[in-house]
Amino acid sequence: MKIQSLWIVAITVCLAACSKQEPAEPQAPEPDPAAAAEAAAPAAEADAMFDAAFVSHMHEHAEKLDDLMFALADGDLVGAATPAYWLSQHEAVDGVPEEWQNYLTGMRNAAYEVETADDLDTARAAAEEISVQCQGCHTAAGVIVSE
Repeated sequence: MKIQSLWIVAITVCLAACSKQEPAEPQAPEPDPAAAAEAAAPAAEADAMFDAAFVSHMHEHAEKLDDLMFALADGDLVGAATPAYWLSQHEAVDGVPEEWQNYLTGMRNAAYEVETADDLDTARAAAEEISVQCQGCHTAAGVIVSE
C-alpha cells in the first residue's frame, strides 16, 4: 500500500471521527417560560451571527483545507501551498467575536507553515494544526460540523 493511500485513509478516519456525534438526550420541558425566553436570547444572537455570508465563508475554509489535505495525501507539496496561501492570507469575514480570534490566528499561522514547508512531514504536521484550530473554534462557537 502506498503512503498516499495510507494518508488518505488516515485523513478520512480522522474526519469521520470528528464528525460523529452522540445522539442528544431528550430534554424535559422548561418549567418557567420567562427563563426559557431569557435562555433563548444568546442562541438567537448566535444564530444571527451565522448569516449566509459567514456560513459560506466557513465552507470555503473547509474546501481549501480539503484541497490542502488531498494534495498532501498525494505527496504534492506545491499543490498544498496554494490552498495554504489562501487560508493564511485571505480577507477575514466580519463579525468574528474577539474570543475566537486566537483560533483564526492559529489557523493562519499553521497554514503559513504549510505554505512555506520544505518537506511533506513538516507540511503535514502544520496541516494537522490547522484542523486543531478549526475544531477549537467550532467547539468555542458551539457549532457541530456534519458531513
